[in-house]
Amino acid sequence: MNGIELLVEEHKYIKRMLIVVRKACLGVMKGENINYEDFRNIIDFIRKYADNHHHGKEEKLLFNRMVSEIGGAAEKLVKHGMLVEHDLGRQFIVALEEALAEVEGGNYEARLDVIANAVSYTHLLYRHIDKEDDVAYPFAQRALSEETLINFDKDTLLFEEKTMNEGVQNKYLKVLESLERKYIG
Repeated sequence: MNGIELLVEEHKYIKRMLIVVRKACLGVMKGENINYEDFRNIIDFIRKYADNHHHGKEEKLLFNRMVSEIGGAAEKLVKHGMLVEHDLGRQFIVALEEALAEVEGGNYEARLDVIANAVSYTHLLYRHIDKEDDVAYPFAQRALSEETLINFDKDTLLFEEKTMNEGVQNKYLKVLESLERKYIG
């Protein structure tokens, strides 16, 4: 599996978590008690797996190569598209965390903000993933030199080995599976 195939594969796990997020929000909408531990696990998955692990590879290993080697169109796609959306996603997660703290502190109305920020994050990520899978990654594969793609694959493998030794993939895929059992069945 090359680096881009791995990124596409990771999107599948992230999309599975987006389904969990929507199901957890459905419960909040129906008036069920918020399971703060589950939401903390969701936020942790998003920050450590989707953002640090997955977006980390994109930002540190792929997007910078696209901008430096391809220029123009790649710079617009990356700097004004992909990176802006990564930052917007981070803002939704910070706002989600703040809303959860508000609800936990007794502000019942903040349940709306929990739903709004979590669901907005899912909408953003579904569209974002589609753009990466259908536009950004194929563009990189077509426009980057073979040498650059080989180096990207090598660096991705090293990144993966390091995080595998730290237990990142194993931990967060277990979190995902546990939440899926609870919210999806």
